[in-house]
Amino acid sequence: MQPPMPRGPVLGWDCFKRPNPAEKSELDTFPSVELLPHKTYTTSGRAAIYHALRQLQLVSGRLVLLPTYHCPTMVAPVLLAGHQPSYYGIAANGLPNLDSITPDQARLAGAMLVPHYFGIPHSLAEVRRWCDEHHIALIEDCAHTLFGRAGERNVGAWGDFATASLSKFLPVPEAGLLASGQRPIAPLNLQEQGTKAHTKGCLDIVEMAIVHERLTGLNTIGNAILNIKLAIKRILRGKNTTPTASSNCRPESGDFMPACDMARINFAPLGISLWLTRKLTRHNIIRRRRENFLLYAQLLNNQSGCRPLMPDSNTLSDQCIAPYVFPLWVDDADRVYHELRLHGYPVFRWDRIWPGTPIISGDAGQQWSRHVLQLLCHQDLQELDIKKTAAAIQHILN
Repeated sequence: MQPPMPRGPVLGWDCFKRPNPAEKSELDTFPSVELLPHKTYTTSGRAAIYHALRQLQLVSGRLVLLPTYHCPTMVAPVLLAGHQPSYYGIAANGLPNLDSITPDQARLAGAMLVPHYFGIPHSLAEVRRWCDEHHIALIEDCAHTLFGRAGERNVGAWGDFATASLSKFLPVPEAGLLASGQRPIAPLNLQEQGTKAHTKGCLDIVEMAIVHERLTGLNTIGNAILNIKLAIKRILRGKNTTPTASSNCRPESGDFMPACDMARINFAPLGISLWLTRKLTRHNIIRRRRENFLLYAQLLNNQSGCRPLMPDSNTLSDQCIAPYVFPLWVDDADRVYHELRLHGYPVFRWDRIWPGTPIISGDAGQQWSRHVLQLLCHQDLQELDIKKTAAAIQHILN
């Protein structure tokens, strides 16, 4: 039976393989958030946002400026840190529309979160100047952009703090990164996880690798490990003592907060995640993501009913080193997205907008949340997977 298309990076023997000397292989060859001088690891990108806000020591209740086009995990950390989300519109290129921010917002805001959408970085020079002018701290959200240059600086170097989600790029059970190019990071005092959590993390990685047939030669051992994991699950079932974040949830968050899984923001990341982060090579991640992105562009560029969101998506600049997804504008997005998800294709969209997000004139975010599908292009999707997904989109549209 053909294994399912992986929805994220999968551990395999090739993850440790060093490229030949003719290829760029070392981490310091590629601009990366990981290379910022001050950094510490968290369990996730959302946890990194929460701790970035804590590092700023803002007065409780301060406004934090957020984009109207967002994942709920960008809003939940703001509420848990005791602050108030306030929204700005975005331009057609995904950068903040600074004219959409009112004088009252600028006066009351203590921080601004600005993401590099889809792994396609842009210069934040204008945003940086605006934040400095209004004495607002800039948090550069690099969850989609672990590698690359954002105009005149490397990704992550524009913000007072940068946050990243390593599990989106590496085959690790969990890992986020809080970093800064200019500000030392005070100790986070994270709680160490127990033996059960560390064991489960290791088993999760092996299970994913076995399901997707990435550990050749270990099928028998792998199946035994999966049986052990199932036994552990049966033992732990009904004994979940992980603290929840619901007690800190504001009424307006509705059912969004539980889905954001914020209960682990004060835990230290698993040991297996930190070990793999140090040991895994980056070269293949970058090469394969670029290949998959460009293949989507080639296959879908002239398809009626949809278009690449970014006009230059048939090429990748030297600054866009490792894209996270291929963003596709689809006219009849509701129908197409439903069909793709129903059949297990690697696609998602940010259509769960946090309650209270305003409608702003000229804002691209409102349209993106409805029409933009994010087609995964991570390194463990093969050429055949990309072609099947593109063919499914074409079939539905035609």
